[in-house]
Amino acid sequence: MPILTVHLDRIENLADEDHIGKSDPYVKFELEQDNAFFDKDFGEMKSSKKKDEQNPVYGEDFHFNIPTLNNMELKIKVMDDDVGRDEELGECKIKLEKLDLGPEAMDIKRKVDNNIFSPDAFVFLKLSYTE
Repeated sequence: MPILTVHLDRIENLADEDHIGKSDPYVKFELEQDNAFFDKDFGEMKSSKKKDEQNPVYGEDFHFNIPTLNNMELKIKVMDDDVGRDEELGECKIKLEKLDLGPEAMDIKRKVDNNIFSPDAFVFLKLSYTE
């Protein structure tokens, strides 16, 4: 089965949402096929957590087995690891079929948070798809 590889490089300019200390960000990837009637879930993966970091560097790879890129959507949620319920710091969605992905890794930069008083936050990825 073909494999989508997501390389999480880094995130820049996360807003500090914690009232005590700094945010402890991690990234949650959700892959879904967006069909007309029934969406199909292809799994969820999480990165490591980075303590007290507003510009975390990860260098982590994630692999999803998927049959096709048609109607596939990668959801990226940047979360803050908190005691109790984790807080969402930002998110974005990437429609994979529009990217012309292949075995060569493609650099992707997406805005995950619109900050009012500081620069916007961006996630930096490399995506590849091998059949």
